[in-house]
Amino acid sequence: MFIHLLAFEEGIHLNSTITVENVNKSFGKKAVLNDVSLTIEKGQLYGLIGPSGAGKTTLVKMIVGMEKADSGLIHVLNETMPNLDILQEIGYMAQSDALYVELTGEENLKFFASLFRLNKEEQKRRIAYASDLVNLRDDLKKRVSAYSGGMKRRLSLAIALIQDPKLLILDEPTVGIDPELKLSIWGELLRLKNEEGKTIIVTTHVMDEAERCDVVAMVRDGRILASGTPSELKDLYSAGSLDEVFLKAGVKQHENLSLN
Repeated sequence: MFIHLLAFEEGIHLNSTITVENVNKSFGKKAVLNDVSLTIEKGQLYGLIGPSGAGKTTLVKMIVGMEKADSGLIHVLNETMPNLDILQEIGYMAQSDALYVELTGEENLKFFASLFRLNKEEQKRRIAYASDLVNLRDDLKKRVSAYSGGMKRRLSLAIALIQDPKLLILDEPTVGIDPELKLSIWGELLRLKNEEGKTIIVTTHVMDEAERCDVVAMVRDGRILASGTPSELKDLYSAGSLDEVFLKAGVKQHENLSLN
């Protein structure tokens, strides 16, 4: 009982992987996140959806620990962020590719694998798995400078998966990827969630991808407009699609802000 009470008082939800509580973030005079709160349960595939500039990338960077909140709290795996030790458990794919273009794809994978607590045999197995998943096995010996934009995105996804993380955070993971491979990647994300119990956050502005998520949070102008399962949101707003939900939720937010 004492542990549960202590965890509650400290803002930690024992069954959740991530809690974000009343988080605010500004860059200069521009407010990027406004009083954002959300809870992501273990084993959920959680979608952050909204247009470019909505605050999605800033939010995931804060969850990873790359940015610090001006106010509010973020807990990941019951630890307050930022926390360097937790990075061992997080696979992160940024919106912009952070790759060593003078190295080959294989050398990039080996380098990032070396940053984690993997023995050589495990590194070899994970590199084979990740490169096969994103269909890069035949291109691993090529320098990344010769890769197309889509190939670089695929390599970035492979790197995010390299250490078999408990938490996978993917910022616009399928931009620039062909439809067939996109379906394959989403199939693997669903398998990782269903069979391995991984917690996955995906940011996207593509509503048909959001439909695949267990829970979605709609973000605009640094605020959460609405959150819930896709079917709950469509029922709540009497909408036939998530696009329609987003529009109606935006109108409601504008009305509420006008009243305040």
